[in-house]
Amino acid sequence: MNVKTFFTDEQSKLIQQSIADAERMCSGEIRVHIDMRCKGDVLLQAKKIFEKLKMHETAERNGVLIYLALADKKLAIIGDKGINEKVPEGFWDLAYSSMRKLFAEANYTEGLQVGIGMAGEKLRTYFPYHKDDRNELSNEISYGE
Repeated sequence: MNVKTFFTDEQSKLIQQSIADAERMCSGEIRVHIDMRCKGDVLLQAKKIFEKLKMHETAERNGVLIYLALADKKLAIIGDKGINEKVPEGFWDLAYSSMRKLFAEANYTEGLQVGIGMAGEKLRTYFPYHKDDRNELSNEISYGE
């Protein structure tokens, strides 16, 4: 299975639209990265991808990455310093478990949409949209190997 063809074009568009919708309400940035495999610690890999995608360079340090390794069934959600200082304890765990539940039923698109929506809600709470806000990072899904 090729990681870039796991989602249909329609599913990819739905995920990207969820990102755009969430970001329209806040000044934060959300990215989704998909790998086929993740050898080793999923959080370390997600942090590497976070930096590779330059998510730590947003103006308010409020980027959120949802990282998924399909074959290894690994998931990580990480936020930058700005958002992590604001969200309540256990929030990322709640988003993680909500997504995991849907992934267990092979509902990957819906799971990602739920996680994106939850991240967007918190970003909107702590980093509301400003009229001069610009999209700092691409909404496209990024793919590894």
